Amino acid sequence: MTECIQSSFDLQAHFAREVVARFDGGSMTSDAGAVLLRETDRRLNLLPRLAACFEDHRHPWLISHTVQEMVAQRVYGLALGYEDLSDHDQLREDPLLAVLSGKTRPGEDPLAGKSTLNRLELGGETPSRYKKIHYHPEALDELLMQVFLEAYGEAPSEIVLDLDTTDLPLEGHQEGRFFHGYYDCYCYLPLYIFAGEHLLCARLRTADQDAAAGSQEEVERIVGRLRAAWPTVRVILRADSGFCREELMKWCEDHGVDYVVGFARNQRLRRMIEPQIAQAAQMHQQTGKPARAFTEFAYQTTTGSWSRSRRVVAKAEQLDGKENPRFVVTSLGAEEWAAQRLYEELYCERGEMENRIKEQLSLFAYRVSAETMRANQLRVYFAAMAYVLTHGLRRLGLKGTELERAQATTIRLRLLKIGAQIRITVRKVWLSMASSYPLQQVFGQVYRNLRPAVEAGG
Repeated sequence: MTECIQSSFDLQAHFAREVVARFDGGSMTSDAGAVLLRETDRRLNLLPRLAACFEDHRHPWLISHTVQEMVAQRVYGLALGYEDLSDHDQLREDPLLAVLSGKTRPGEDPLAGKSTLNRLELGGETPSRYKKIHYHPEALDELLMQVFLEAYGEAPSEIVLDLDTTDLPLEGHQEGRFFHGYYDCYCYLPLYIFAGEHLLCARLRTADQDAAAGSQEEVERIVGRLRAAWPTVRVILRADSGFCREELMKWCEDHGVDYVVGFARNQRLRRMIEPQIAQAAQMHQQTGKPARAFTEFAYQTTTGSWSRSRRVVAKAEQLDGKENPRFVVTSLGAEEWAAQRLYEELYCERGEMENRIKEQLSLFAYRVSAETMRANQLRVYFAAMAYVLTHGLRRLGLKGTELERAQATTIRLRLLKIGAQIRITVRKVWLSMASSYPLQQVFGQVYRNLRPAVEAGG
Protein backbone atom coordinates (compact mmCIF):
# COMPACT_ATOMS: atom_id res chain seq x y z
CA MET A 1 0.00 0.00 0.00
CA THR A 2 1.27 3.49 -0.84
CA GLU A 3 2.18 5.51 2.26
CA CYS A 4 0.74 9.00 1.74
CA ILE A 5 2.54 10.68 4.65
CA GLN A 6 6.11 9.64 5.29
CA SER A 7 6.78 9.20 9.00
CA SER A 8 10.31 7.77 9.01
CA PHE A 9 13.38 9.27 7.35
CA ASP A 10 16.58 7.26 6.80
CA LEU A 11 19.47 9.71 6.80
CA GLN A 12 23.19 9.46 6.16
CA ALA A 13 24.70 6.83 8.45
CA HIS A 14 27.04 7.83 11.28
CA PHE A 15 29.89 5.35 10.87
CA ALA A 16 28.33 1.95 11.71
CA ARG A 17 25.12 3.41 13.09
CA GLU A 18 22.01 4.15 11.06
CA VAL A 19 20.50 7.62 11.49
CA VAL A 20 16.69 7.56 11.46
CA ALA A 21 14.36 10.53 12.08
CA ARG A 22 10.71 10.12 13.06
CA PHE A 23 7.89 12.37 14.21
CA ASP A 24 7.07 10.18 17.19
CA GLY A 25 8.35 12.24 20.12
CA GLY A 26 4.90 13.14 21.39
CA SER A 27 3.99 16.64 22.60
CA MET A 28 7.08 18.83 22.74
CA THR A 29 7.85 22.51 23.05
CA SER A 30 10.78 24.82 22.43
CA ASP A 31 9.48 27.36 25.00
CA ALA A 32 9.71 25.47 28.30
CA GLY A 33 11.49 28.37 30.02
CA ALA A 34 8.30 30.40 29.70
CA VAL A 35 7.10 28.81 32.94
CA LEU A 36 9.39 31.36 34.61
CA LEU A 37 7.38 34.13 32.97
CA ARG A 38 4.28 32.50 34.42
CA GLU A 39 5.85 32.56 37.90
CA THR A 40 6.78 36.21 37.34
CA ASP A 41 3.18 37.00 36.44
CA ARG A 42 1.99 35.40 39.65
CA ARG A 43 4.39 37.73 41.47
CA LEU A 44 3.25 40.85 39.57
CA ASN A 45 -0.42 39.89 39.09
CA LEU A 46 -0.05 41.60 35.71
CA LEU A 47 -2.18 39.62 33.25
CA PRO A 48 -5.35 39.39 35.40
CA ARG A 49 -5.22 43.17 35.82
CA LEU A 50 -4.56 43.58 32.11
CA ALA A 51 -7.70 41.59 31.34
CA ALA A 52 -9.67 43.85 33.69
CA CYS A 53 -8.85 46.77 31.38
CA PHE A 54 -11.18 45.24 28.77
CA GLU A 55 -14.95 45.24 28.65
CA ASP A 56 -16.56 42.07 27.29
CA HIS A 57 -20.13 42.24 25.96
CA ARG A 58 -20.29 38.68 24.63
CA HIS A 59 -22.89 36.24 25.93
CA PRO A 60 -21.13 34.26 28.69
CA TRP A 61 -22.70 30.94 27.64
CA LEU A 62 -21.26 31.31 24.13
CA ILE A 63 -17.68 32.11 25.14
CA SER A 64 -14.92 29.61 24.36
CA HIS A 65 -12.00 31.96 25.04
CA THR A 66 -12.13 34.41 27.93
CA VAL A 67 -10.52 37.84 27.67
CA GLN A 68 -7.92 36.87 30.25
CA GLU A 69 -6.96 33.78 28.25
CA MET A 70 -6.68 35.78 25.03
CA VAL A 71 -4.59 38.66 26.40
CA ALA A 72 -2.33 36.17 28.19
CA GLN A 73 -1.95 34.20 24.95
CA ARG A 74 -1.04 37.37 23.07
CA VAL A 75 1.44 38.73 25.66
CA TYR A 76 3.19 35.39 26.19
CA GLY A 77 3.36 34.95 22.42
CA LEU A 78 5.14 38.29 21.98
CA ALA A 79 7.55 37.56 24.82
CA LEU A 80 8.40 34.22 23.20
CA GLY A 81 8.97 35.71 19.74
CA TYR A 82 5.65 35.05 17.99
CA GLU A 83 4.91 38.44 16.49
CA ASP A 84 1.95 37.84 14.17
CA LEU A 85 -1.62 36.79 14.82
CA SER A 86 -1.23 34.17 12.09
CA ASP A 87 1.34 32.42 14.31
CA HIS A 88 -1.48 31.52 16.67
CA ASP A 89 -3.20 29.27 14.14
CA GLN A 90 -0.39 26.81 14.86
CA LEU A 91 0.14 27.81 18.49
CA ARG A 92 -3.51 27.22 19.39
CA GLU A 93 -2.74 23.50 19.77
CA ASP A 94 0.35 24.10 21.93
CA PRO A 95 -0.31 22.57 25.37
CA LEU A 96 2.32 24.71 27.13
CA LEU A 97 0.88 27.97 25.81
CA ALA A 98 -2.51 26.67 26.97
CA VAL A 99 -1.05 26.26 30.47
CA LEU A 100 0.45 29.75 30.36
CA SER A 101 -2.82 31.26 29.14
CA GLY A 102 -4.88 29.60 31.87
CA LYS A 103 -6.87 27.06 29.86
CA THR A 104 -8.54 24.61 32.24
CA ARG A 105 -7.99 21.63 29.94
CA PRO A 106 -4.62 22.11 28.23
CA GLY A 107 -4.00 19.69 25.40
CA GLU A 108 -7.74 19.19 24.91
CA ASP A 109 -9.28 22.63 24.31
CA PRO A 110 -7.56 24.71 21.60
CA LEU A 111 -6.51 28.30 22.17
CA ALA A 112 -7.91 31.25 20.25
CA GLY A 113 -7.03 31.43 16.56
CA LYS A 114 -5.98 34.44 14.55
CA SER A 115 -9.55 35.49 13.69
CA THR A 116 -10.67 35.55 17.31
CA LEU A 117 -7.58 37.47 18.39
CA ASN A 118 -8.08 39.87 15.49
CA ARG A 119 -11.60 40.69 16.67
CA LEU A 120 -10.16 41.37 20.12
CA GLU A 121 -7.74 43.92 18.65
CA LEU A 122 -10.24 45.55 16.28
CA GLY A 123 -12.85 46.33 18.92
CA GLY A 124 -13.97 49.96 18.78
CA GLU A 125 -14.79 52.35 21.59
CA THR A 126 -18.27 50.83 21.73
CA PRO A 127 -19.25 47.20 21.06
CA SER A 128 -20.67 46.21 17.69
CA ARG A 129 -22.31 43.07 16.34
CA TYR A 130 -19.05 41.29 15.55
CA LYS A 131 -16.62 43.09 17.85
CA LYS A 132 -18.00 42.95 21.37
CA ILE A 133 -14.76 43.49 23.31
CA HIS A 134 -13.12 46.88 23.74
CA TYR A 135 -10.36 48.23 25.95
CA HIS A 136 -10.01 51.32 28.13
CA PRO A 137 -6.70 53.08 27.40
CA GLU A 138 -6.79 55.06 30.64
CA ALA A 139 -6.99 51.77 32.57
CA LEU A 140 -3.95 50.42 30.71
CA ASP A 141 -2.04 53.62 31.45
CA GLU A 142 -2.91 53.27 35.12
CA LEU A 143 -1.76 49.64 35.14
CA LEU A 144 1.72 50.68 33.97
CA MET A 145 1.85 53.17 36.83
CA GLN A 146 0.62 50.63 39.39
CA VAL A 147 3.30 48.10 38.47
CA PHE A 148 5.95 50.81 38.80
CA LEU A 149 4.72 52.02 42.19
CA GLU A 150 4.51 48.47 43.52
CA ALA A 151 8.16 47.86 42.61
CA TYR A 152 9.28 50.10 45.50
CA GLY A 153 9.16 48.95 49.09
CA GLU A 154 9.39 52.56 50.25
CA ALA A 155 9.15 55.95 48.59
CA PRO A 156 12.26 56.92 46.61
CA SER A 157 13.72 60.36 47.18
CA GLU A 158 14.10 61.08 43.46
CA ILE A 159 12.65 59.89 40.15
CA VAL A 160 14.12 60.71 36.73
CA LEU A 161 11.61 60.58 33.88
CA ASP A 162 13.09 59.92 30.43
CA LEU A 163 11.10 61.02 27.37
CA ASP A 164 11.85 59.92 23.84
CA THR A 165 10.19 58.99 20.59
CA THR A 166 10.90 56.56 17.77
CA ASP A 167 9.49 55.73 14.34
CA LEU A 168 7.26 52.76 13.56
CA PRO A 169 7.35 52.38 9.75
CA LEU A 170 4.08 51.73 7.94
CA GLU A 171 3.80 49.60 4.81
CA GLY A 172 0.06 49.93 4.17
CA HIS A 173 -2.64 52.58 4.31
CA GLN A 174 -3.19 52.62 8.06
CA GLU A 175 -5.25 55.35 9.64
CA GLY A 176 -3.18 58.47 10.33
CA ARG A 177 -0.16 57.48 8.24
CA PHE A 178 2.15 60.36 7.31
CA PHE A 179 5.46 60.63 5.48
CA HIS A 180 8.13 61.84 7.89
CA GLY A 181 11.04 63.61 6.19
CA TYR A 182 13.60 62.83 8.91
CA TYR A 183 12.88 59.09 8.97
CA ASP A 184 12.26 59.04 5.19
CA CYS A 185 9.21 56.80 5.41
CA TYR A 186 5.52 56.66 6.27
CA CYS A 187 5.37 56.00 9.98
CA TYR A 188 3.83 56.51 13.39
CA LEU A 189 5.76 58.46 16.04
CA PRO A 190 5.02 56.94 19.48
CA LEU A 191 6.01 58.69 22.70
CA TYR A 192 7.72 56.59 25.39
CA ILE A 193 8.34 57.62 28.99
CA PHE A 194 10.52 55.55 31.31
CA ALA A 195 11.70 55.82 34.90
CA GLY A 196 14.91 53.83 34.84
CA GLU A 197 13.90 50.52 33.25
CA HIS A 198 10.22 50.92 34.17
CA LEU A 199 7.88 51.77 31.30
CA LEU A 200 5.32 54.41 32.31
CA CYS A 201 3.86 55.52 28.98
CA ALA A 202 3.57 54.07 25.46
CA ARG A 203 1.46 56.50 23.47
CA LEU A 204 0.96 55.93 19.75
CA ARG A 205 0.89 59.18 17.75
CA THR A 206 0.75 60.18 14.13
CA ALA A 207 3.93 61.55 12.57
CA ASP A 208 2.41 64.80 11.27
CA GLN A 209 3.18 66.72 14.47
CA ASP A 210 6.01 67.95 16.65
CA ALA A 211 8.07 65.33 18.49
CA ALA A 212 6.98 66.87 21.81
CA ALA A 213 3.27 66.91 20.97
CA GLY A 214 1.21 65.63 23.90
CA SER A 215 4.25 65.22 26.15
CA GLN A 216 3.13 67.88 28.64
CA GLU A 217 -0.18 66.12 29.21
CA GLU A 218 1.52 62.76 29.72
CA VAL A 219 4.11 64.22 32.11
CA GLU A 220 1.36 66.00 34.03
CA ARG A 221 -0.56 62.74 34.40
CA ILE A 222 2.49 60.76 35.52
CA VAL A 223 3.79 63.40 37.94
CA GLY A 224 0.33 63.72 39.46
CA ARG A 225 0.17 59.97 40.02
CA LEU A 226 3.69 59.90 41.51
CA ARG A 227 2.96 62.69 43.96
CA ALA A 228 -0.34 61.15 44.97
CA ALA A 229 1.61 58.07 46.06
CA TRP A 230 4.82 59.82 47.22
CA PRO A 231 4.10 63.47 48.09
CA THR A 232 7.73 64.41 48.77
CA VAL A 233 9.39 62.69 45.81
CA ARG A 234 11.63 64.86 43.65
CA VAL A 235 10.99 64.53 39.90
CA ILE A 236 13.56 65.34 37.19
CA LEU A 237 12.56 65.30 33.55
CA ARG A 238 15.25 64.32 31.02
CA ALA A 239 14.92 64.45 27.22
CA ASP A 240 16.69 65.37 23.99
CA SER A 241 16.32 68.63 22.06
CA GLY A 242 13.09 67.48 20.44
CA PHE A 243 11.40 68.19 23.78
CA CYS A 244 13.00 71.60 24.40
CA ARG A 245 9.72 73.48 24.25
CA GLU A 246 8.62 76.52 26.26
CA GLU A 247 5.29 74.97 27.23
CA LEU A 248 6.89 71.87 28.74
CA MET A 249 9.70 73.71 30.54
CA LYS A 250 7.35 76.36 31.93
CA TRP A 251 4.96 73.68 33.21
CA CYS A 252 7.88 72.00 34.98
CA GLU A 253 8.95 75.29 36.56
CA ASP A 254 5.40 76.08 37.69
CA HIS A 255 4.93 72.65 39.27
CA GLY A 256 8.26 72.07 40.99
CA VAL A 257 9.62 69.57 38.45
CA ASP A 258 13.29 69.90 37.50
CA TYR A 259 14.47 69.25 33.98
CA VAL A 260 17.60 68.73 31.89
CA VAL A 261 16.80 68.88 28.19
CA GLY A 262 18.93 68.96 25.06
CA PHE A 263 19.09 72.31 23.27
CA ALA A 264 19.61 72.45 19.50
CA ARG A 265 22.76 74.34 18.51
CA ASN A 266 22.70 77.61 16.57
CA GLN A 267 25.29 80.21 15.48
CA ARG A 268 24.65 82.43 18.48
CA LEU A 269 25.35 79.57 20.86
CA ARG A 270 28.42 78.62 18.81
CA ARG A 271 29.86 82.12 19.19
CA MET A 272 29.26 82.09 22.96
CA ILE A 273 31.54 79.06 23.46
CA GLU A 274 34.35 79.98 21.06
CA PRO A 275 36.96 80.12 23.90
CA GLN A 276 36.03 76.59 25.00
CA ILE A 277 36.10 75.32 21.40
CA ALA A 278 39.61 76.76 21.01
CA GLN A 279 40.63 75.17 24.32
CA ALA A 280 39.32 71.74 23.27
CA ALA A 281 41.06 72.05 19.89
CA GLN A 282 44.37 72.85 21.60
CA MET A 283 44.04 69.86 23.97
CA HIS A 284 43.23 67.61 21.04
CA GLN A 285 46.26 68.83 19.14
CA GLN A 286 48.51 68.16 22.13
CA THR A 287 47.19 64.69 22.97
CA GLY A 288 45.78 63.40 19.67
CA LYS A 289 42.72 62.24 21.59
CA PRO A 290 39.15 63.62 21.73
CA ALA A 291 39.06 66.59 24.09
CA ARG A 292 36.25 68.35 25.93
CA ALA A 293 35.77 71.67 27.67
CA PHE A 294 32.67 72.77 29.54
CA THR A 295 31.04 76.08 30.35
CA GLU A 296 27.66 77.48 31.33
CA PHE A 297 25.75 80.72 30.98
CA ALA A 298 22.32 82.27 31.32
CA TYR A 299 20.50 82.31 28.00
CA GLN A 300 17.39 84.00 26.64
CA THR A 301 16.07 83.62 23.12
CA THR A 302 16.12 86.71 20.90
CA THR A 303 12.66 85.94 19.53
CA GLY A 304 10.99 85.95 22.93
CA SER A 305 9.94 82.30 22.59
CA TRP A 306 11.17 81.69 26.14
CA SER A 307 9.32 83.32 29.01
CA ARG A 308 12.49 83.66 31.09
CA SER A 309 16.27 83.35 31.04
CA ARG A 310 17.51 79.81 31.71
CA ARG A 311 20.76 78.06 32.59
CA VAL A 312 22.49 76.46 29.59
CA VAL A 313 25.38 74.03 29.95
CA ALA A 314 27.67 73.70 26.92
CA LYS A 315 30.13 71.00 25.94
CA ALA A 316 32.83 72.03 23.44
CA GLU A 317 34.35 68.85 22.03
CA GLN A 318 37.04 68.35 19.41
CA LEU A 319 37.16 65.05 17.56
CA ASP A 320 39.39 63.97 14.71
CA GLY A 321 38.72 66.43 11.93
CA LYS A 322 35.62 68.10 13.41
CA GLU A 323 34.17 69.90 16.38
CA ASN A 324 31.17 68.54 18.25
CA PRO A 325 29.46 71.18 20.43
CA ARG A 326 26.44 70.16 22.50
CA PHE A 327 24.05 72.14 24.69
CA VAL A 328 21.52 71.37 27.40
CA VAL A 329 19.11 73.66 29.21
CA THR A 330 18.31 72.90 32.83
CA SER A 331 16.53 74.13 35.92
CA LEU A 332 19.13 72.49 38.18
CA GLY A 333 21.50 74.83 39.97
CA ALA A 334 25.29 74.93 39.59
CA GLU A 335 25.76 74.33 43.33
CA GLU A 336 24.20 70.87 43.01
CA TRP A 337 25.23 70.01 39.46
CA ALA A 338 28.43 71.52 38.05
CA ALA A 339 28.48 71.83 34.28
CA GLN A 340 30.64 68.84 33.40
CA ARG A 341 29.06 66.54 35.95
CA LEU A 342 25.54 67.52 34.89
CA TYR A 343 26.28 66.73 31.26
CA GLU A 344 28.30 63.54 31.69
CA GLU A 345 26.64 61.96 34.72
CA LEU A 346 23.05 63.10 34.40
CA TYR A 347 22.19 64.06 30.84
CA CYS A 348 24.22 61.40 29.03
CA GLU A 349 22.56 58.68 31.11
CA ARG A 350 19.47 59.17 28.96
CA GLY A 351 21.22 57.05 26.34
CA GLU A 352 20.20 54.00 28.37
CA MET A 353 16.58 54.73 27.45
CA GLU A 354 17.41 53.96 23.83
CA ASN A 355 18.09 50.37 24.89
CA ARG A 356 14.67 50.21 26.50
CA ILE A 357 13.03 51.43 23.27
CA LYS A 358 14.98 48.79 21.34
CA GLU A 359 13.44 46.24 23.67
CA GLN A 360 9.97 47.49 22.70
CA LEU A 361 10.88 46.82 19.08
CA SER A 362 12.32 43.39 19.90
CA LEU A 363 8.91 42.64 21.44
CA PHE A 364 7.29 43.69 18.16
CA ALA A 365 5.82 47.09 18.98
CA TYR A 366 6.52 47.89 15.33
CA ARG A 367 3.81 45.45 14.14
CA VAL A 368 1.28 48.25 13.67
CA SER A 369 -0.35 46.81 10.55
CA ALA A 370 -3.97 47.03 11.71
CA GLU A 371 -6.26 49.45 9.90
CA THR A 372 -7.12 51.79 12.79
CA MET A 373 -5.04 53.82 15.22
CA ARG A 374 -6.99 52.34 18.13
CA ALA A 375 -6.14 48.76 17.13
CA ASN A 376 -2.49 49.66 16.60
CA GLN A 377 -2.38 51.40 19.98
CA LEU A 378 -3.56 48.13 21.52
CA ARG A 379 -0.72 46.30 19.78
CA VAL A 380 1.73 48.81 21.25
CA TYR A 381 0.13 48.18 24.67
CA PHE A 382 0.52 44.41 24.25
CA ALA A 383 4.22 44.86 23.42
CA ALA A 384 4.52 47.14 26.46
CA MET A 385 2.97 44.48 28.70
CA ALA A 386 5.30 41.84 27.26
CA TYR A 387 8.14 44.19 28.19
CA VAL A 388 6.77 44.71 31.73
CA LEU A 389 6.55 40.94 32.18
CA THR A 390 10.06 40.34 30.80
CA HIS A 391 11.47 43.21 32.85
CA GLY A 392 9.76 41.76 35.92
CA LEU A 393 11.57 38.49 35.27
CA ARG A 394 14.86 40.37 34.90
CA ARG A 395 14.28 42.52 38.00
CA LEU A 396 12.95 39.83 40.33
CA GLY A 397 14.17 36.52 38.95
CA LEU A 398 17.49 37.22 37.27
CA LYS A 399 18.95 39.32 40.08
CA GLY A 400 22.39 38.01 40.98
CA THR A 401 22.73 35.86 37.83
CA GLU A 402 24.80 36.32 34.69
CA LEU A 403 21.65 37.47 32.87
CA GLU A 404 20.59 40.21 35.29
CA ARG A 405 21.48 42.92 32.73
CA ALA A 406 20.39 40.95 29.66
CA GLN A 407 17.98 42.48 27.17
CA ALA A 408 14.69 40.89 26.16
CA THR A 409 16.05 39.08 23.10
CA THR A 410 18.89 37.53 25.11
CA ILE A 411 16.51 36.43 27.87
CA ARG A 412 14.26 34.87 25.24
CA LEU A 413 17.04 32.97 23.48
CA ARG A 414 19.02 31.84 26.52
CA LEU A 415 16.38 31.32 29.21
CA LEU A 416 12.94 30.90 27.63
CA LYS A 417 13.81 28.78 24.58
CA ILE A 418 14.28 25.39 26.24
CA GLY A 419 13.28 22.18 24.49
CA ALA A 420 11.04 19.89 26.54
CA GLN A 421 8.64 16.99 26.27
CA ILE A 422 5.17 17.66 27.71
CA ARG A 423 3.04 15.05 29.44
CA ILE A 424 -0.34 15.97 30.88
CA THR A 425 -1.98 13.69 33.44
CA VAL A 426 -5.04 14.09 35.62
CA ARG A 427 -2.99 15.62 38.43
CA LYS A 428 0.12 17.13 36.83
CA VAL A 429 1.64 18.80 33.83
CA TRP A 430 5.13 17.35 33.36
CA LEU A 431 7.84 19.26 31.51
CA SER A 432 10.82 17.01 30.79
CA MET A 433 13.39 19.63 29.79
CA ALA A 434 16.51 18.95 27.76
CA SER A 435 19.26 17.43 29.92
CA SER A 436 21.87 19.26 27.85
CA TYR A 437 20.43 22.74 28.55
CA PRO A 438 23.56 24.75 29.50
CA LEU A 439 22.00 27.24 31.95
CA GLN A 440 20.37 24.84 34.40
CA GLN A 441 21.97 26.57 37.38
CA VAL A 442 20.63 29.95 36.22
CA PHE A 443 17.17 28.42 35.77
CA GLY A 444 17.33 27.06 39.31
CA GLN A 445 18.45 30.41 40.73
CA VAL A 446 15.60 32.22 38.95
CA TYR A 447 13.15 29.66 40.33
CA ARG A 448 14.44 30.22 43.86
CA ASN A 449 14.33 34.01 43.45
CA LEU A 450 10.69 33.89 42.37
CA ARG A 451 9.30 30.96 44.29
CA PRO A 452 9.28 32.17 47.93
CA ALA A 453 7.10 35.14 47.05
CA VAL A 454 4.85 32.95 44.91
CA GLU A 455 4.35 30.47 47.72
CA ALA A 456 3.66 33.27 50.20
CA GLY A 457 1.11 34.71 47.81
CA GLY A 458 -0.84 31.53 47.48
